[in-house]
Amino acid sequence: MDDNNVNSLKVEIEIDAASVETGDDERDEYLQGEDFFYVAKYPTITFVSKRVAKTDENRLQVIGELTIRGITKEVSVSLEGPTPEIQDPGGMIRRGVTGSAKINRKDFGMVLNKVLDNGSVILGNDVTISLDIEMTKKQ
Repeated sequence: MDDNNVNSLKVEIEIDAASVETGDDERDEYLQGEDFFYVAKYPTITFVSKRVAKTDENRLQVIGELTIRGITKEVSVSLEGPTPEIQDPGGMIRRGVTGSAKINRKDFGMVLNKVLDNGSVILGNDVTISLDIEMTKKQ
């Protein structure tokens, strides 16, 4: 990655929707169903960048299209990094970034909720997506 030319970066990510884990097997199985990710019909979650900008010395902003359940919305991802290049024991050059994005689950067709006796709801609409990304330099 050329630190001086980040606007030429292209980010394409494909995630197996069934790989989303919460640490609770029963909840994970429920999330794969029709009310949420609907993995049987929409097995992948994708993100394709439209533009990347350096916002300060150690931060990038990636604007792109996120597709969940066949619904595509523009999303802004804030990234910290990249880390300095390191060479691993196998000779590969690596760098890392961390970041996050906030989405509204209802924008992607995940509208199920349950009102409790006190009037509150079980689920919030805002979901924060946390990212830890390792990049390998093409040789």
